[in-house]
Amino acid sequence: MAESAIEWTELTWNPTTGCDRTSPGCDHCYALTLAKRLKAMGQEKYQADGDPRTSGPGFGLTLHPETLGLPHSWARPRVVFVNSMSDLFHERVTDDYIRRVFEVMAATPRHTYQVLTKRSKRLANLADSLDWPPNVWMGVSVESQSYAFRVNHLRSVGSAVRFVSAEPLIGPVELDLDGIDWLIAGGESGHGARPLSTTWARALRDACAEARTAFFFKQWGGHTPKSGGRELDGRTWDEMPVALAV
Repeated sequence: MAESAIEWTELTWNPTTGCDRTSPGCDHCYALTLAKRLKAMGQEKYQADGDPRTSGPGFGLTLHPETLGLPHSWARPRVVFVNSMSDLFHERVTDDYIRRVFEVMAATPRHTYQVLTKRSKRLANLADSLDWPPNVWMGVSVESQSYAFRVNHLRSVGSAVRFVSAEPLIGPVELDLDGIDWLIAGGESGHGARPLSTTWARALRDACAEARTAFFFKQWGGHTPKSGGRELDGRTWDEMPVALAV
């Protein structure tokens, strides 16, 4: 567990770590870069290396069952981003382990859990075999129009809140937001960050307004996440979906 600087959550919980690049939105993955640094620092969870073609030092997919009990120890209700350093629906995370993570989330209803994946097809295939407690929000990443199909997979999931992360947004996207409760948009950060067009961001904001989908603009990005600030057309956009764990 770690307190998070991500604007739309409070802390992160990583029952798995490591991943493999699966689409262009992964090209400058912050987690891959961070894992390399954590490995060099001797962090125990980041000692497995991934395939250099798709992953890297410290970023080999690893299950951490010893972390499954952590949410039970958090007395105060928290908003929790699950697997900021991995993808719960990675092909090497077993179906049984995914169910165990969902069981922990169901058993701690005081917390709100945000789960995000790029592997939407596996999510859709497993959805009917998972129990969807009301405190779990499920999301998919859509970085360009080529990956808008992930939203169709998300619509088949019975979560209380369905959300889209259009970050890093690397191209214009038109989405059918029917059944989507929340959309996060943001630009890429770090060395070689691809610029975010104002037109792309405005289009998503306006689509959300028309669909009555909550809109959250996270950042313009640049050399650092804070380089370009967070204002779009003179204001910040921090809308959240209505459903929150009580």
